[in-house]
Amino acid sequence: MSKQRTAHIISHTHWDREWYLPYEKHHVRLVELVDALLDKLDGDSAFRSFYLDGQTIILEDYLQVRPENKERLEQHIRAGRILIGPWYILQDAFLTSGEANVRNMQIGHQDAKKYSTPAKIGYFPDTFGLVGQTPQLMKQSGINNVFFGRGVKPTGFNNTVSEGDYESSFSELIWEGPDGSKVLGILFANWYSNGNEVPVDEAEAKAFWDRKLSDAEKYAATGELLFMNGCDHQPLQLDLPEAIRTAEKLYPDTKFIHSNFPDYLNELDRALDGRELSTVKGELRSQRNDGWGTLVNTASARVYLKQMNQEGQALLEKVAEPLASVAHLLGKAYPHHLFTYAWKTLMQNHPHDSICGCSVDEVHREMVTRFEKSRHVAEALIDDSKQVIADAVNTSVFAAYGEEPLPVIAMNTTGWTRTGTVTVELDAARLYLREGLGVEETGSRMKAVDLSGRELVDTEGNTVPCTVEDLGLLFGYDLPDDKFRQPYMCRKVKLTFLAQDIPALGLSAYAWVRRDGQTTDKPSSLLTGDKVLENGSLKVELAEDGSFTLTDKANGKTYRDLGIYEDTGDIGNEYMYRQPEGTAPLTTKGLTADIRVLEDTPYRASLEVNHTWNVPVSADEKLDEEQRELVYFPHRKAGRSNELTTLALRTVISLEAAGKGVQIETTINNTAKDHRVRALFPTDIEASTLSVDSMFEVAERDIVPAPEWENPSNTQHQQAFVDVSGEGAGLTVANLGLNEYEVLRDGRNTIAITLLRAVGELGDWGLFPTPEAQCLDTYTARMELIPHSGDGILSGAYTEAYQFQIPWTVCQTGVHEGPLAPVYKPFQWEGAELAFSSLKMNQETGDLLLRWYNMSDEAAELTLGTDIPHEHFYKTTILEEAAAPLSKSAAGCLSLPVAPCEITTVGIRRA
Repeated sequence: MSKQRTAHIISHTHWDREWYLPYEKHHVRLVELVDALLDKLDGDSAFRSFYLDGQTIILEDYLQVRPENKERLEQHIRAGRILIGPWYILQDAFLTSGEANVRNMQIGHQDAKKYSTPAKIGYFPDTFGLVGQTPQLMKQSGINNVFFGRGVKPTGFNNTVSEGDYESSFSELIWEGPDGSKVLGILFANWYSNGNEVPVDEAEAKAFWDRKLSDAEKYAATGELLFMNGCDHQPLQLDLPEAIRTAEKLYPDTKFIHSNFPDYLNELDRALDGRELSTVKGELRSQRNDGWGTLVNTASARVYLKQMNQEGQALLEKVAEPLASVAHLLGKAYPHHLFTYAWKTLMQNHPHDSICGCSVDEVHREMVTRFEKSRHVAEALIDDSKQVIADAVNTSVFAAYGEEPLPVIAMNTTGWTRTGTVTVELDAARLYLREGLGVEETGSRMKAVDLSGRELVDTEGNTVPCTVEDLGLLFGYDLPDDKFRQPYMCRKVKLTFLAQDIPALGLSAYAWVRRDGQTTDKPSSLLTGDKVLENGSLKVELAEDGSFTLTDKANGKTYRDLGIYEDTGDIGNEYMYRQPEGTAPLTTKGLTADIRVLEDTPYRASLEVNHTWNVPVSADEKLDEEQRELVYFPHRKAGRSNELTTLALRTVISLEAAGKGVQIETTINNTAKDHRVRALFPTDIEASTLSVDSMFEVAERDIVPAPEWENPSNTQHQQAFVDVSGEGAGLTVANLGLNEYEVLRDGRNTIAITLLRAVGELGDWGLFPTPEAQCLDTYTARMELIPHSGDGILSGAYTEAYQFQIPWTVCQTGVHEGPLAPVYKPFQWEGAELAFSSLKMNQETGDLLLRWYNMSDEAAELTLGTDIPHEHFYKTTILEEAAAPLSKSAAGCLSLPVAPCEITTVGIRRA
């Protein structure tokens, strides 16, 4: 070569905590690896450094077993020989929320700082594609680079790398996010194991390095060549210093360094010397690919995990944190330690081989337990906070109703004013066993409680239509802070009603009161026919097969054939879907359904649709043969069995009085294997692109894939919703934990949402049977169809979709004075293009932190005011460092420009 070349050899191991082995079996191997690493670092100064896979959880996992080695570990971290951070875990960003990714970075930094400075390396070695806002998240974290292995190149069976054109000319590139943030991207063009197991023997080393140097130079923009000495669960190469000495002897024109990422980046920057690199913009989803190895169908593997994750994230970031923030303003300590524990427990399910559902069955059984543990902590935090808040609301207005008014507080933890149907269970009366009446007498008195003559009222005295269900006699208990548990018997009722115009991040009070002699009009109904639901905005008409027509009254647009179900065979694996050749989809179109009225109230009406549907029981026998022979799934010839089984489908279609969308709840009793079930929603809208919710972004994607795409399926990731819009009309389909969609190229731009995918093997590099991934159980999925004017942002359709993700919080309290108004609005903000994301407290400063992101690619403005006593506002990053005060208007409000697609965090320094 005419130019000097340097081989940067970086020792590492990519540590999937769980995958083809359950967690503890990998854990044992991790302990052995770190033991060997510490011994090597103690005894050999030539072994310079080791990168601990970018995730600080490895430290926790190791020290859980080897606490006696903490000092040795700290010594080498502080000396810069073990590099740690910046993440807590290596997550799949397409399947985890924006706030979960922020907490991941925050907690990773917090834990790394206990030892030393976090490595400022944007590390994504094996993430299954990368979200578009990654460059902005990196820049806000003080990181100017991203190292990644997927998203701009094709990969195949056992992660083999295909030859061919990449989106970038070199393995070094500039990656630009939708907001304009730019980072240096380093593609592991020859994978993150291209320097693995370097030979010491000269003959073997010559063959190794001739090949490896040539491969690296194919894609490198400079003579600074990167070689990753490690792979998945790779044991330490103890003789690497000797192997480097052999290489130096064989290639005197090449400089071999046992390097690290910071040194490599410094040398690369020097070598580039301002050289212009290719720029790749937006999401990295392997768009220029044949479509067979993108691993995108991990979005639908074991859907139940995605649903549990959506619930867990929403409870923590959208309910527990906002409520704890308000409760703290009332004097309750903010439980940072419990939030960290709950987030860590949840995030232990966020690595790609975990949340993607692409591991052996034992892994995913343990994940269910972790999801439940995190949820239990979140629910405990919510229960504590909501009671503090409810008990601080001034409900004295209800004292005028005399005997035993029962106030309830409806809390809206979304960032926008909200209207919707809520349900709350009330103790109509309670008698503690400490009163000494005995269980029988206590129960008898509770059964005798008179529930008649009551109605629900708001703070203005208006009657609020509600449904009352008598739950009868129930046992309960209190757990006071200052005494032993207090059991009681109570008379329980369940109220369901429409909570209207509840302020953003605020609340409104209601009360179930005795009010005799009131006259009420005949209750209105949203049922305008046997199979017709209708409110002021929408009309829903069901057909005999359970599909329906939806009319948007605002623009007259009608959507037909909605809610038909599709079933296809799947001879793929947990990573990728593969429909058997020569088979056609089965659908419920024309399949007569049993339809009945389920609910008819002034605030909501629901129709129940039941299908009995016969589908193939599984794939045919050839699939087992092909799996055992490791036939790569695109080449399989298996078909569907001739034997049939019955799928029972129950669909509940609901419309609320003030509803902007139609809610759908589908329950599937799955008795079939090797198949996929989707719900189909034809839009009949002319459009070449779609909009989809991703991490801190409403991303725009092409409906027709790139010319390189060969896979007949073009399924992709979503988070809260997918939307197809055109001139004057659009349809948004929101979901809860259904992370896979496809817009079909069927002439109707049909939105297909995957509800269930059942397969029997892990896939990838061998045969790992996963019988539990066949999901032979009963599953429920929830969606909302939201028609709009064609602009999902300004019409409020996307706001509705985001609110659909977040449960209401309702709490019983007493009649009392309190510092909070019965209609409480702590913040006032405006910004039509902005999506609200988070309200929490900073652990170091005690400041309130609020976060928004701009859904549009146009500049916007945030106006923010609050009645909470405060010194000033400031703008900060996702790491929440305090910054200089921002000036306010004469009215005390903040007016802040927000750049296109910008993630904006505002701190409030309290007085």
